[in-house]
Amino acid sequence: MEESDSEKKMEKENLGPRMDPPLGEQEGSLGWVLPNTAMKKKVLLMGKSGSGKTSMRSIIFANYIARDTRRLGATILDRIHSLQINSSLSTYSLVDSVGNTKTFDVEHSHVRFLGNLVLNLWDCGGQDTFMENYFTSQRDNIFRNVEVLIYVFDVESRELEKDMHYYQSCLEAILQNSPDAKIFCLVHKMDLVQEDQRDLIFKEREEDLRRLSRPLECSCFRTSIWDETLYKAWSSIVYQLIPNVQQLEMNLRNFAEIIEADEVLLFERATFLVISHYQCKEQRDAHRFEKISNIIKQFKLSCSKLAASFQSMEVRNSNFAAFIDIFTSNTYVMVVMSDPSIRLQSEGVRTPSSPAQSGPAPSARGLRGEDAYGSAESKSKLFHFA
Repeated sequence: MEESDSEKKMEKENLGPRMDPPLGEQEGSLGWVLPNTAMKKKVLLMGKSGSGKTSMRSIIFANYIARDTRRLGATILDRIHSLQINSSLSTYSLVDSVGNTKTFDVEHSHVRFLGNLVLNLWDCGGQDTFMENYFTSQRDNIFRNVEVLIYVFDVESRELEKDMHYYQSCLEAILQNSPDAKIFCLVHKMDLVQEDQRDLIFKEREEDLRRLSRPLECSCFRTSIWDETLYKAWSSIVYQLIPNVQQLEMNLRNFAEIIEADEVLLFERATFLVISHYQCKEQRDAHRFEKISNIIKQFKLSCSKLAASFQSMEVRNSNFAAFIDIFTSNTYVMVVMSDPSIRLQSEGVRTPSSPAQSGPAPSARGLRGEDAYGSAESKSKLFHFA
């Protein structure tokens, strides 16, 4: 079958069909190539069937928009398979004490994130028979060496008691096999709750989950595929997995101070999740980062439908100027200036200068790439995990 123009475009942008990696190397998410030294982090994604796990995963990692997740689950999984490396559906067969054969599914995906970091994502099927097997015969296999457990709750579930029972069983297995794992609980589909009831319902669920999680600590988020809350939760999750993130934040602050920016954000290039930020003063909208992620991700998808690729954006009014541009091979950077007269020069952030080039001292104004860590070598040293 002949490839369509859109499929060819996706392949060109590392969003589609993949070539086999060279020997000794491992292919990364969205078609990138990883060295064998890649740092792998096991992430468990669990929750009852129908809780929304596959939908949120398809939005974050497979470039779906919310309305497209209404399609059949198999269609979504096909798209995920086409975008991620080593993605496979493992079906385990077990024979119980009376001779009955039971099967359960675990979807494995290796997602490259920020260069050497690889998320080894285990999406565990949520049917009752599957869940019971996770805690018995496959307990050690599923819960060993886990860095992060993400448990998704359907806020409108009519089996809340059973949901909590399965969650506690997960915690017991984690405590036994991976006691240092980070725990995240996503109270999902919050858009189905009346707006004036959302705060109260989430607070009650959060209190229950924190109590049930002891002695482990859990971080709770309200989420919906229809707004920025999904990006807020997943940005927080990925943040916990980034090595030496404190050093990254310190370097980002130095970068912001050199160019005298009010605010600087670093986005992962494929997912557009916020991985680090610096601001010199408090802002009124606490959710602006996730809103930007959501807006830009959808804009990127719109560009791809027109056979175009998103590279940069500039927004300004009488009060500020904001720039989004490619920063490293794995990141975008957003810079916000309170001086609206600042302009992004053509040889700015997106175009690094030669490492051998000797330029003027760091500019107090402007975004000259060669001034503010513009060379590929300088940016690599400054943000070596980005």
